[in-house]
Amino acid sequence: MSDGCGAPAQTATPASLDTNGQVVVTGKVTGSDGPVGGAYVRLLNGDGEFVGEVQASPEGDFRFYAAAGDWTVRALHAAGNGEASVTTGEPGLYEVPISI
Repeated sequence: MSDGCGAPAQTATPASLDTNGQVVVTGKVTGSDGPVGGAYVRLLNGDGEFVGEVQASPEGDFRFYAAAGDWTVRALHAAGNGEASVTTGEPGLYEVPISI
């Protein structure tokens, strides 16, 4: 099933995930009633420039592979929008929950 955006299917990222030496920015989009599926989640660099976009899973999960640096993760959904910032460094998982 295609969502039309060409982004890979998103699933929950287990804490035990072997990142293979990569920086992984992951999280969940939630609202007042719990997880928000189908939100478009954008990754913006430290200058606020668009880097990538995925559609959150039905459970609100998203994941990006990034480089070390300052990032903004923004979620857009009919129910509302939200964003969070994260600074990444060494390879590993960086959890970024987003509330809309």
